[in-house]
Amino acid sequence: MIAESIYTTPEHELLRDQVARFLAREVEPHAAAWEEQGFVPREVLRRMGQAGLFGLMYEGRFGGGDADALTNLVFAEALSQSTFAGFIITVLVHTDMASPHLHHAGNEAQKEAYLSKVIAGELITAVGITEPGAGSDVAGIRASARLEGDEWVLNGTKMFITNGVQANLYFVAAKTGAGKRDMSMFIVEKGTPGFTVGRALKKTGWLSSDTAELIFDNVRIPAGNLLGEEGKGFYSVMKNFQTERIALAAMAVGHCTQAIRLTLDYVRQRQAFGGPLWNQQTIRQRISMLDAKTRAARAFMYHCAWRVTQGHDIVQDVSMLKALTGELVNEVVQTCQQFHGGMGFIRETAIERLWRDARVLGIGGGATEVMLEEVAKRY
Repeated sequence: MIAESIYTTPEHELLRDQVARFLAREVEPHAAAWEEQGFVPREVLRRMGQAGLFGLMYEGRFGGGDADALTNLVFAEALSQSTFAGFIITVLVHTDMASPHLHHAGNEAQKEAYLSKVIAGELITAVGITEPGAGSDVAGIRASARLEGDEWVLNGTKMFITNGVQANLYFVAAKTGAGKRDMSMFIVEKGTPGFTVGRALKKTGWLSSDTAELIFDNVRIPAGNLLGEEGKGFYSVMKNFQTERIALAAMAVGHCTQAIRLTLDYVRQRQAFGGPLWNQQTIRQRISMLDAKTRAARAFMYHCAWRVTQGHDIVQDVSMLKALTGELVNEVVQTCQQFHGGMGFIRETAIERLWRDARVLGIGGGATEVMLEEVAKRY
């Protein structure tokens, strides 16, 4: 098998094929029902874990793949060829946004207790950072934790938490001091007294992804559930944002490629004005330009992942990538929906679903405006 670029290997292409087969067999024929029920069935996630698709970058002794950031990107992009973004984000929150906190900051006892089960899909994870009054401004969180004897006591509310209803294991950010960035990360298990799901949130898109408000009311957890160093949680969150934003870029690029593919198929067979829509010059040229932009963004995305493997500081690059792809996916998908005419506005068509699902990619994981400020401050 021939690698498709300087960044990928034949092994990467085998992984891409494996994910494509999983999507074709386990996801695309069934996910419309998951949109109605509002979450991905746990048995599907367990089968992904059993297939070795969770924890690609984690330690082999816990069942991980000991892989690098490029391999992880190949997985995220392959996963993002699904037309059901609720499924995609359910998986990527588990693999790229929540469980990395355990991988990077967990001590030996914590990893022994949880990491093998996380990789196997037996435990599904969520990360609790965003609050009603603090999203991209992580330093603005108000949830707090205080040490009482050999227990931490957590209080506060988290909002817009993906996997919030269905997860078993949560990594939660809370203030542990008076300083603006004085926060820590904690491991909280579902069922801990005082920890409740306030409500499941209804969204415009990502319908097969459960999103929730989480409430912590004098939640007592063992002192050993502190994840990483006390007071260093802000920096842990900032570090993981780079992995998270590359994954979200992969979602955006995946949506772009699928929207273009669907639209090429549609305009070639849709008859209007005496022939297929493909005969209209403006449609051919606009699709060509959107494809060019998508390919350029994809190349930049792979370059960012390669720079991670080389140990570079890529905060500016990844902030650019997140801003670029979050805006591009909305341009691409909305234009492709327009070319579908009335069918593009019919619920349950793939292009309409992509249109709904794409909107949040300019908001979640760092809004475009916040990303551009991160870029500007590093010049």
